[in-house]
Amino acid sequence: MGRGLKRAVCLGAVICTLAVAVGADPLVGLWASPPDGKGQTGIVQIKPCGDAYCGTLIKAFDPNGKQIVTKNVGKRLLWGMKPMGGGLYGEGRVFVPIFGRDYPAEVTLSGTRMTVKGCAALVCKAQKWRRAQ
Repeated sequence: MGRGLKRAVCLGAVICTLAVAVGADPLVGLWASPPDGKGQTGIVQIKPCGDAYCGTLIKAFDPNGKQIVTKNVGKRLLWGMKPMGGGLYGEGRVFVPIFGRDYPAEVTLSGTRMTVKGCAALVCKAQKWRRAQ
């Protein structure tokens, strides 16, 4: 392969990679949840899931920051989150492990923070998650 062709192939690969990175939705990635009632935290991986976004708990930590194994690691905690514009994702569901149920939910992004809000009847609760490194 000639030198010019090698450069063209490399440049094409770089441009394709940048196009994918620029087109990536800001919701996609790793998010750290705040402590639950037991002081445990988790890392949720959010990625495309059909025409929406889903989030799966991939790691859990005890109050001292030590990684632990729980029955919820590997569970889908968020699903059906559709972009609504302006950093809002709606029409989704959130699974609340302490209740063993899922509820209607929405997510709002603001920089490296994400508010996850779930509602049961007229009662809504929200948590602030942060982007994980």
